[in-house]
Amino acid sequence: MNPFSYHKPASVNEAIHLASLSSRFIAGGTNLVDLMKENVIQPERLIDITGLPLKEIEATANGGLRIGALVSNAELAWHPLIEQGYPLLSQAILAGASPQLRNMASTAGNLLQRTRCHYFYDTGTPCNKRAPGSGCPARTGLNRMHAILGASAACVATHPSDMCVALAALEAVIHVQGPQGERQIAFADFHRLPGNAPERDNRLSDDELIVAIELPPPDFAAHCSYLKIRDRASYAFALVSVAAGLQIKAGLIQDARLALGGVAHKPWRQATAEQVLKGQAPCAALFTQAAQVLLQGASPLSHNGFKIPLAHRAIVRALSEAAFGKTFAGAAP
Repeated sequence: MNPFSYHKPASVNEAIHLASLSSRFIAGGTNLVDLMKENVIQPERLIDITGLPLKEIEATANGGLRIGALVSNAELAWHPLIEQGYPLLSQAILAGASPQLRNMASTAGNLLQRTRCHYFYDTGTPCNKRAPGSGCPARTGLNRMHAILGASAACVATHPSDMCVALAALEAVIHVQGPQGERQIAFADFHRLPGNAPERDNRLSDDELIVAIELPPPDFAAHCSYLKIRDRASYAFALVSVAAGLQIKAGLIQDARLALGGVAHKPWRQATAEQVLKGQAPCAALFTQAAQVLLQGASPLSHNGFKIPLAHRAIVRALSEAAFGKTFAGAAP
């Protein structure tokens, strides 16, 4: 680990003033400290934001919620307003990490965590995300955990967050603040696909700080499901995960949200798949059709072809559980 300076600002404006290309904001540090220990990143300055007033969960004027950037994952998952109005988010958070990590990890930090690709963490191997232009050995190497959607010749890594999959389905809005003031970023636009610049994970500038995440009014509390398929039941990243939310009235689906995790560089949504569900009566055939649309264009690597049928079955199962609280026969992976 390289030497670095440490600062603990007393205000958001002071934190932003200290920010630079060679600095990093730190809160829980559950990912950042690991990256520093492995010399994947070597910041010259750490800006400790844990003393900033960004820890509130508050109702908004339109009936939604504003979640401070420093609210811990554990506090968020168990908060009564989240459990009642946004159980999809609570389910996703509790499916991720361990209780100890959830106690430390912050809401904003969850959005900013880096991929767990083993080539990215191994500084003895090339990695375009860590060293642009050096290559992507995962394309022909060990790639069982890697992307089947949205990848590029430069990178096939996946985003590791469970919480972000639910936030994508809920269409959250991210509030960030920088030298030019505060701006809002739709969740769908926050994370980037790799393209030819995989080193850039998101749309934040180096001198911008996430201050809050805003949730719209709750519309999917009655019919939602977060399903995570992983190698073991405890503390493992998703092979495939699904966040499904439905609005059902008079036996028909009025609105639908569907997002996948573990398959791409960012939570994966396609409006066309959700459109398939709208106005229809929920059934296995309909959910199968939506899964086919959502997985269009999936391109497996040498070791992860199993993810396509796995994701298909997981989508049908999650939609079934959201609609009926049960799984259709044969739908479970």
